[in-house]
Amino acid sequence: MAATTARKKVRIKRETIAAYMFLAPYLLVTLVFTVGVFLFAIYVSFTDYNLFTTPEWVGLAHYRSVLGDEKFLRSLVNTLYYALIVVTFQTTLALLLAVMLNAPMRAKQFFRTIFYAPSVTSSVVISFIFLWLYLKTGYINYFFTKVWLLWGGEWEAINWLNDPRGLFQLILLPFGVDIPSSQWYFRGPSITWMAIMFQNIFTTVPTFMIMFLAALQDIPPSLYEAASIDGANKRQQFFRITVPMLRPVILLIVVLGTIGTWQIFDQVKLLTAGGPLNTTLTPVYLIFSEGFGISGPPRMGYAASRAFILGAIIFAFTILQRRFIERGTEQY
Repeated sequence: MAATTARKKVRIKRETIAAYMFLAPYLLVTLVFTVGVFLFAIYVSFTDYNLFTTPEWVGLAHYRSVLGDEKFLRSLVNTLYYALIVVTFQTTLALLLAVMLNAPMRAKQFFRTIFYAPSVTSSVVISFIFLWLYLKTGYINYFFTKVWLLWGGEWEAINWLNDPRGLFQLILLPFGVDIPSSQWYFRGPSITWMAIMFQNIFTTVPTFMIMFLAALQDIPPSLYEAASIDGANKRQQFFRITVPMLRPVILLIVVLGTIGTWQIFDQVKLLTAGGPLNTTLTPVYLIFSEGFGISGPPRMGYAASRAFILGAIIFAFTILQRRFIERGTEQY
């Protein structure tokens, strides 16, 4: 019995060592390039570091300066507008498309494939396609010119990717109210920023549509049959059965959408570089440009501190969304 127990312990020890040997490459990469880099970034955020000289300790100086950093605050306001508009529209449109494509219809698989196509295209490729569409002589201005001609009007071509006028500013202008540039936070998202919003909605809706489709197919048809027998119409079934049953998926999509919008980078980098007049500046692009010295000397300490502040903001939004949306989803 003692010999059997000893052999069993030896075998377990060998299996454990073998398991760790297989995991060692992954654990080593994670330790060096995730945990190690994260800890180094925390250290750098408390220093002045330009990539070429030894980091100089400055303590909490970068964090204390955040309230006086107009550029960073502007990037946060821009991204807040972006998150509110994009997450709302992409979630709503994804749900409506999923409900439509889940209903009995001809060529259902064909339409699902067509609608999903933008999501499998590289964001770089999509950005350059929209760059072409948004040109002053591009197809979007050409389309509006033709539509206006049908009504006897004349369309003034818009430079979609270089127009800093804000949404609220445009609404108030006919009433003789012009918001000064010093009060940029009241002007609302610029025309250029809204153009990028449209592109993001166009490319993200299909992915979330597929998630809603999968969730819709898990709802028991008997619930709708019982509701029909009780006299509920389609609108009542949608708001009393479909939406409540989809709350866990809605939470997931809203959280993923919010995180994605606060981390927007590639469209800004390719299309506007934060312009015009910083109306499309985002925290991630600001962190990138300041950290690597795109518009001046590299400021890695500044960039690292802003990255951690951005992470805290995303974490706070995620917690708030869970509190308001997740409440009551346990029953589903």
